[in-house]
Amino acid sequence: MKRSTTCILLALAGLLGFVRSSLAAAPPPEQLLPANTIGMITIPDWDSVAAFSERSSLGSLWRDPALKPFKDHFLKRFEEDVLKRFERELGIQFADYADLVHGQVTFAVTPGGADGSSEQKPGILLLIDSKGQAERLRTQWAALKKKWVDSGKQIKTEKIRDVEFTTFLVQQADVARTLEKAFPAPDAPKTGEAGEAEKKEGHLEVIFGQSDSLLLVGSSTKELEKILIRQSGGAVLPLAEQADYEANHSALFRDALAYGWMNFKPIYDLLLREVSESAKSGAAGNLMGPSPEKILAAIGLGGLKTVAFKFGGSAEGSAAELFLGVPEGARQGIFKILVAEAKDASPSPFVSAETVKYSRWRLDGQKAWAAIESMIASISPEVANLFQMTMSTLGKDKDPNFDLKKNLIGNLGDDFIVLEKNPRAATLADLSSPPSLFLIGSPNAEKLAQAISAGTSMFSLATGATQQEREFLGRKIYSFPLPVPPGGDAGKTQKLTLSYAASGGYVALSTDIAMLEEFLRSNEASGKTLRETPGLIEAAQRVGGMSTGLFGFENQSETMRVAFETLKNNIDQLEKLFDLPILKGKLSGGGDVKDMKDWFDFSLLPSFDRIAKYFHFVVYSGNANASGLSWKMFAPTPPQLRQ
Repeated sequence: MKRSTTCILLALAGLLGFVRSSLAAAPPPEQLLPANTIGMITIPDWDSVAAFSERSSLGSLWRDPALKPFKDHFLKRFEEDVLKRFERELGIQFADYADLVHGQVTFAVTPGGADGSSEQKPGILLLIDSKGQAERLRTQWAALKKKWVDSGKQIKTEKIRDVEFTTFLVQQADVARTLEKAFPAPDAPKTGEAGEAEKKEGHLEVIFGQSDSLLLVGSSTKELEKILIRQSGGAVLPLAEQADYEANHSALFRDALAYGWMNFKPIYDLLLREVSESAKSGAAGNLMGPSPEKILAAIGLGGLKTVAFKFGGSAEGSAAELFLGVPEGARQGIFKILVAEAKDASPSPFVSAETVKYSRWRLDGQKAWAAIESMIASISPEVANLFQMTMSTLGKDKDPNFDLKKNLIGNLGDDFIVLEKNPRAATLADLSSPPSLFLIGSPNAEKLAQAISAGTSMFSLATGATQQEREFLGRKIYSFPLPVPPGGDAGKTQKLTLSYAASGGYVALSTDIAMLEEFLRSNEASGKTLRETPGLIEAAQRVGGMSTGLFGFENQSETMRVAFETLKNNIDQLEKLFDLPILKGKLSGGGDVKDMKDWFDFSLLPSFDRIAKYFHFVVYSGNANASGLSWKMFAPTPPQLRQ
């Protein structure tokens, strides 16, 4: 009796172990990917992201009946113009596979030729975990292979470590043709004319396979084999044991819903090789210019080791972080310029609650300028000398004792503030140029304003524009007409005037004279200030507080309100907003921009009041430590959506 009971218990334990293993998720991406991975983007658990999306403010907005007409119109056009074309080309129905994704979804790039070891292209990997849907995935995968064979598509099969892989041969011309139909260029040929698709030759090989619950897609059997070895606990060194990756993972990724990482060194080495080869081929025309290698080194890219980002969220809100792994001792060029002092960057009392965008950067202006000069000198000493000579002579025609660098750069402080308010009208022109104010902190703001005036006077002589001066509340306001940008139509382009004045330890600059005058009257203001915004202090703590040297705020309730009203009320003027060639090609079907309504019919948007509850505000901060530079963002859950 005891013996039979023991056998039954062992059998049950074995069955339980089998069930547990069949339901278990695949190892995390850092345990599957090889240590020499160049870059990766992953959603560690699709189900967790789906659950967060359901309860997030944007997810709730997407499901709101008020948005349904606009959403349905967009989805219908996207399905017809893009999805169905690719489904016909690949012989699949995407909907059949949507419910198979439950675990990680990881996209990665491995070296191949990117590390200089060979002429092969970098390897591409896509890992999709179905968790407990392994058998269903196997059934769907078998049906898809049969469909490919029955339709005459080229495939070949091979086994790698007892796992069968199928290589799908895709003709480049077919892929290019499908892309051209889905996203035609503005000058796409008419029916019957040969397009770029016809010029594509050869084929692409995409390799598919299934190991347990994991669907593996890649461009190289070698790289796929490494995944199989790692999945079975083999001897290939995983990404998790790469020191630079592990440092970023420990600091950033542990609570992330999605994250990405890039080893920048092989990319920098590739850039160096590319620019070196380009320079050699064009050496005859660039005998006196600085070498591209010098430019890249001076910019500071050689000190950048890694780039990492993460996205996270909870009932309190959504968060994101970007980290640039530039060790303190390796910083030069732009990475030295960007480092702010760890000082208070909170909104000053003069920043009113009507401000919809605010940023304050405690950058030491004089140190930043010295870093810029050093960068220019590293690239080209000749250019640096010419630059210094020009700076030393500007303004001396009026005053032989005037020193522009001493008066301009020497009076820069460590405080730069940008303020923005809502546009004065719901037009596209006003939306693209809202009232804004730029403040430069200075130990002697009056002298800094005079130095700027001397500089603009030089441009007045060159352009024929006349600088004006006037008194306002005991302060001198300087106004200078800005030239029309190159290529602009002087008769149609809105003419702007830059006005500036010194007050309260700052030089304030704006193309909106009313906003400048409001700042000069700020001592008289008695209204609510931005720092009194409910929830602002608590949200700031989620990004490290307001004393990291860089802090910003955006009132999305207001900025989105204006955007909605402008899009709904200016449908006939959208051509001005989408007048970029790339948007014409991608969003208008290659025709007139008015045809963009085929995808985005803004007339179907609801009134903003019906969806205002889904928008609140966003805060962000930046800081530097010995390991690198980081930027953090947090969007608190709107009050009406909190449970």
